[in-house]
Amino acid sequence: MSVYQLKTRFQTILRPLVRFLAARGVTANQVTLLAAVVSVALGLFLSLAPYPHWFLLVPIWFLLRMGLNAIDGMLAREHGQKSLLGAYLNEISDIISDAALYLPFALIDQTGMLPALAVIFLSTLTEFAGVLGQAVGASRRYDGPLGKSDRAVLFGAIGVFVALGGTFAAWTPWFWAAVALLLLWTIVNRVRAGIREAQTSAA
Repeated sequence: MSVYQLKTRFQTILRPLVRFLAARGVTANQVTLLAAVVSVALGLFLSLAPYPHWFLLVPIWFLLRMGLNAIDGMLAREHGQKSLLGAYLNEISDIISDAALYLPFALIDQTGMLPALAVIFLSTLTEFAGVLGQAVGASRRYDGPLGKSDRAVLFGAIGVFVALGGTFAAWTPWFWAAVALLLLWTIVNRVRAGIREAQTSAA
């Protein structure tokens, strides 16, 4: 199960807006870059000024960013804007954006910094495993349990926790360890699903 499975419903809601943007010349690559720039800016802001109440911006932006990610994909697929550059921008900007938005959580809790940084690394590896599906003749894999959309919900919830005055304590490394295990599970699922799909296609 994954939040990603709700993507179709989300796209249905956004489709009128996508048609409006396409009619006014907005491109998929512009939306992709906008989402990346705002993500990096917010991540840097929270890293340099880690005041708890500002972390409420995290779940708000994650929701908006999920919308922008859906919009750029729909513009590309449904309005003839697919491009090789767009494919690169989409994957690279997502990884950079995620790292930028996760980093403040590692910096705000010094005792759990290393485990949190490990989570950032494994999140990147998770997306790499998903992209590699295409390299072996399968589709781009989005298997869970902790894909990009699921991580958005998770870190959004942590952002609310911090904004409401929650503090990290001795349990923090165990929490990050649990997240890391879920990420490893996700990587294994994506690799296995990619291999299985590629073998089925070749049969």
